[in-house]
Amino acid sequence: MQITFLGTSSGVPTRSRNVSSVAVRLPQRSEIWLFDCGEGTQHQILRSELKSSQITRIFVTHMHGDHVYGLMGLLASCGLAGNPSRIDIYGPPKLDEYLRACGRYSQTHFHYPVKVHTVQPGIVFEDDEFTVSCAPLTHRVPAFGYRVAEKDKPGRFDVEQAAALGIPSGPLYGKLKRGEVVTLPDGRVINGSELCGETQIGRKFVYCTDTIYCDNAVELAQDADVLIHEATFAHQDAELAYQRLHSTSTMAAQTALGAQAKRLIMTHFSPRYAPGNAIALEDLLKEAQAIFPNTLMAHDFLTYEIPRRQTQELVATR
Repeated sequence: MQITFLGTSSGVPTRSRNVSSVAVRLPQRSEIWLFDCGEGTQHQILRSELKSSQITRIFVTHMHGDHVYGLMGLLASCGLAGNPSRIDIYGPPKLDEYLRACGRYSQTHFHYPVKVHTVQPGIVFEDDEFTVSCAPLTHRVPAFGYRVAEKDKPGRFDVEQAAALGIPSGPLYGKLKRGEVVTLPDGRVINGSELCGETQIGRKFVYCTDTIYCDNAVELAQDADVLIHEATFAHQDAELAYQRLHSTSTMAAQTALGAQAKRLIMTHFSPRYAPGNAIALEDLLKEAQAIFPNTLMAHDFLTYEIPRRQTQELVATR
């Protein structure tokens, strides 16, 4: 599971930061899941190592422009390129209406299936490998945070040991690989879990923006390997955060701490903290690390790999 930040500014883009979008690459299934799609996201994808043809799901947090203005352009480009077989989009009420209006007034017609799912708190998608759930956040418009939970997998099945025990290959191996208890033709009872290595604990990724500090974000982020949380303002500007229902760096850190997350990555920074100003982004990082030391500050094209829980090591690149 690999995270790439395509936009880390809030409200408006800057010379070095585009507006909100995060891509989660799932190499095991050659898919990319996109979280938010601010204006210019498709240009950011072209500048990255990602392939738009692999986008299968897009999760939208809320309807503010810096999170959705790039969506119609991306979908149209994907259609013109003839790449996708289907794209599922998940988001708040009015998202489907917005996309239909864009298509109607721009005379854009998709030649591939696009399905919009209006989300409600709880599970919004599930298959054999992943469960995606959402919870309402606290913002000026309906907004949702998302949690992607990879399902646990049995450890490696020891074929050599099974052969040594005289277990015939075939359907029994499949049951033993799943950790089931089976009875052999000779009456022996074999516990499959004893023939499998350590269970591979599924990874958990959580995306929360835009919101002020709220209990739902803490609950959604419980035990997350990575929590991506907005940090629009510095602690000194907390009054602005309360007025606009955005988070400060310290609120993001308090959310990670309360959720017992493994790693916090802050994003969605106000352009007011540009180099040379009284408060710089490095100050926001220090504020957060004073509360939650395992904090990183995102920048555009930061790529972050979440390894299996057993390794206990998270690696950031670029």
